Amino acid sequence: MSATNNKPSGFFSQLLFNIIIPVVILTRFSGEAHLGPTLGVIVALLFPLGFGLWERKKTGKFNFLSALGFVSVLLTGGISLLELDAKYIAIKEAAIPGLIGIAVIVSQYTKYPLLKTMLFNESVMDINKIEQALEQKGNREKLPKVQVIASNILAGSFFLSSVLNYVLAKMIVVSPAGTEAYNNELGRMTALSYPVIVLPTMVLFFVALFYLFSSLKKLTGLKVEEMLIEQ
Repeated sequence: MSATNNKPSGFFSQLLFNIIIPVVILTRFSGEAHLGPTLGVIVALLFPLGFGLWERKKTGKFNFLSALGFVSVLLTGGISLLELDAKYIAIKEAAIPGLIGIAVIVSQYTKYPLLKTMLFNESVMDINKIEQALEQKGNREKLPKVQVIASNILAGSFFLSSVLNYVLAKMIVVSPAGTEAYNNELGRMTALSYPVIVLPTMVLFFVALFYLFSSLKKLTGLKVEEMLIEQ
């Protein structure tokens, strides 16, 4: 029972609290007739922030990516409430995935590569079985090269996201912060982030995943289903 409770929330729950509800609040309820621009931003940001904290309490995990997401929400709120120039939203939107991409590459040379957090991790893959199979085939020394290439592809997905984030923010968020128009633009940018940014980024993510599995399949002789943790 506890193991089930510790599982991360599903895709639709994340979509609802991180995208749909904030977008509706920003575009429909941040006018003077409802919450107003300032309170509208605060209420909209409370949903992804509260959901992130609840997820942290539920799973007991607060990793690097979760921390960046938390910082991203706080920065968006700070820029909006301090009524800074809209260009800072574009800079922030580009900086977060850019930092993740850099961290993916740099972490390869540390004891805690982010590839293991995102793809090659024990909650998804049977690492012991894979390492034993590599040892038996005499291919253990080839694993680091595979991980480096997969990490570089994965980092590329975040760099692509960084560029697309910046372009999208510059095109859409043009009104002064603290106005109803700004909130509407912020909501529109959030809504468009999935089709415009997440989909092409996910393509590269799955390329990295496909490369990792296909390479491990060749090096270990295991089938993909044999590499995965039995649910």
